Amino acid sequence: MDHEATQELTRAAAVGGTTQVSDEVVEKIAVTAARAVPGVVELGGDVARFVNAVLDRVGLDQVGDARRGCSAHVTGDAAVVNLVLVIQAGRPVPEITGEVRARVTEAVEAHGLRVDEVNIRVDDVATGGPAAPTA
Repeated sequence: MDHEATQELTRAAAVGGTTQVSDEVVEKIAVTAARAVPGVVELGGDVARFVNAVLDRVGLDQVGDARRGCSAHVTGDAAVVNLVLVIQAGRPVPEITGEVRARVTEAVEAHGLRVDEVNIRVDDVATGGPAAPTA
């Protein structure tokens, strides 16, 4: 790289300003991390899962999946993350939620934010059995 280009880059880096990370970005990061934990079957409460099932049936299976089951609030450089999980039956809740907290914290902090809280609500347990017959 020539000397002029180096000076140009140096000047650009010295420019001040602010950087804001939206709540939605943190939500996407947290959902990706939570889904990677063994024992996490799905994210979202009953209504969110119902709506997602309907969207799946009409061919919109990717709509809303990136943030479903998660809300986050970013203030400055800190984030609070709230997750709603469905876990696999027979798995210890403290083990799964502990791993979710660790992975979500690691993933969000890898993006330069501090995680103050990861709040988890286990909404359901997936038994993996056959679906109940419908009327």
